Amino acid sequence: MVSTNNLWACSASELAHAYAGGDCSPADVIDCLAHRIETINPHLNAFVTLDLEGARAAAVASEARWRAGAPLSALDGVPVSIKDNLTVGGMRSTWGSALYAQFVPDADELPVARLRAAGALILGKTNCPELTVHGYTDNLLFGVTRNPWDTALTPGGSSGGAAAAVSAGLGPIALATDGGGSIRRPASYTGLVGLKPSRGRVARANGFPSVLLDCEVVGPIARTVEDMRLVMQVIGQPDGQDPLSTLLSHETFECDAPRACRILHVPQFGDAPVDREITDSVTAATRTLESLGHRVETGTVPLDFDALGQSWSVLSQTGLRWLADRHAGWESQVGPAIASLIAAGGTLSAVQYYEALEQFAQLKRDLARVFERYDVILTPSAAAMPWPAADAYPPVIDGHDVGPRGHAVFTAFVNMSGCAAINLPAAPAPNRMPIGFQLVGPVGSDGLLCKLGLQYEDTFDNSRSWPPLCG
Repeated sequence: MVSTNNLWACSASELAHAYAGGDCSPADVIDCLAHRIETINPHLNAFVTLDLEGARAAAVASEARWRAGAPLSALDGVPVSIKDNLTVGGMRSTWGSALYAQFVPDADELPVARLRAAGALILGKTNCPELTVHGYTDNLLFGVTRNPWDTALTPGGSSGGAAAAVSAGLGPIALATDGGGSIRRPASYTGLVGLKPSRGRVARANGFPSVLLDCEVVGPIARTVEDMRLVMQVIGQPDGQDPLSTLLSHETFECDAPRACRILHVPQFGDAPVDREITDSVTAATRTLESLGHRVETGTVPLDFDALGQSWSVLSQTGLRWLADRHAGWESQVGPAIASLIAAGGTLSAVQYYEALEQFAQLKRDLARVFERYDVILTPSAAAMPWPAADAYPPVIDGHDVGPRGHAVFTAFVNMSGCAAINLPAAPAPNRMPIGFQLVGPVGSDGLLCKLGLQYEDTFDNSRSWPPLCG
C-alpha cells in the first residue's frame, strides 16, 4: 500500500495500480502535489501557471470512475504538466513571450485534448524560453528556471520547466515539445527519460503557429519508460486534422523485449568538443547495451554538420520573422536575442530558404544509407554539462571555445530528418549531475526505441534517484 505522504514520488503506472486497489485517490495525489509545488517550485520556477482547483475537480470525477471500475485509461487520475507553448483551453498560454502574455485559448491543442479525454489531470503550465528557440529556460515574463540537481545551473531548454517539474517530483509526467532537442537535452540534464517522436507520430491541431515547420513535435518527459509508453498510447494516434499523422503505420507501443539491434555509437560529431564526463558516461552505457545482446560499433555519420547548422539557422530565423510580421509592434515585445534572430530572418532570400530545405532532403538520403547498416544510432544527448541558469549557453566545452549551439550539436539532425529518438539516463558525473544519451531510429521506430528503453531501464534503475533539494 502506498503512503499518502509520498504520493509525489509515485510513477503514473504506480498511481494507476493504487487507484485500482483503492489505496489512494486522485484527489489525495493533487493535495500532495499542491503542497509540494508550494514548497519546491519557488526554488525552481518550473510551473508558471497553475490550475489546482481545476485539477481537483477533475480528480473527483476520476475517483468516481475508478470506484465504478470504469477508468478512461491507465492515465485516468494521473497529474500531468503542459509546456507553455502548448495551448490549454481556458488557461493562459504564453509561449514564453510578451506577444502572448494575456492569451487564453478557447481549446486544447490536440495532444492535450487527448490526455484530458483519457482522464489525465492538468496541473498547469511549465516555463519555456521566449518562443522556444533557446537551449536554456528564461524569458521576460517569468524569469529563469533552475535545475533541481543544482539550482545554480540550467535544466536546459526549451522544455526546462517541464523537466525540472518531473525531476523534482512535482508530477510524474510532462507534455513537452522537441524542435531541435528540447525534450532530449533537458531530460538528460535532469535524470529523466524523454521521447522525440517520429514526424507525424503525434497528431497536432489547434495550437500556436509553427515557426519550425514540422521539425517540432510533441512528446512526453517522465521518470520511467513505462510512463512514457502510457502517454504515447494516448497521444500517438492519427487524426485527419494533421495529414502527416495519417502517413505512418501507428503502433500500440507494446512492452515485449526488443530484437537484437545493430547500434552505431557516434561519440563526437566532426571536431565539435564534448565534455569528458559525458564521453565516459555514454561509453559505459554502450557496454550495458552490449551486455543485453546488442552489437555496438563506434564510428561516424556522413553528415555535413556545417551546412546543416546553417540550414537550421535559416529555417528558425525565417520562421521567427514570419511570426513577428503577424504582430504589429513586435519590436517592443521581444527580448534582444529574439529581436536579433528576427532581424536576421528578414535578410534571408527565398533561394537560401530553398537551399536549407534541400539540405534537409540530403540529410534524409544520407541517414537512409546509415539505417541500411544499423538499426539505431547512439550519441550523447548533449555535448556540455549544465551551465549557469541565467546564461544562454556554455562558452567553453572540454576546454574549447564554442558558439551558441555548441552544446546542442547532437540533436537537431533528428528533427530535420523526422527521425525518432529517446533520451535515457547514463551514469551521473562525479558531482552527481545527470548525464543522458540518445538512441535515434528511422521514422516509425518509436516503438522499438521504447522497447530498448524498457530493456535498458531494467539494468539502470534511475526512477528513484532524487535531487538533494527534493528527496
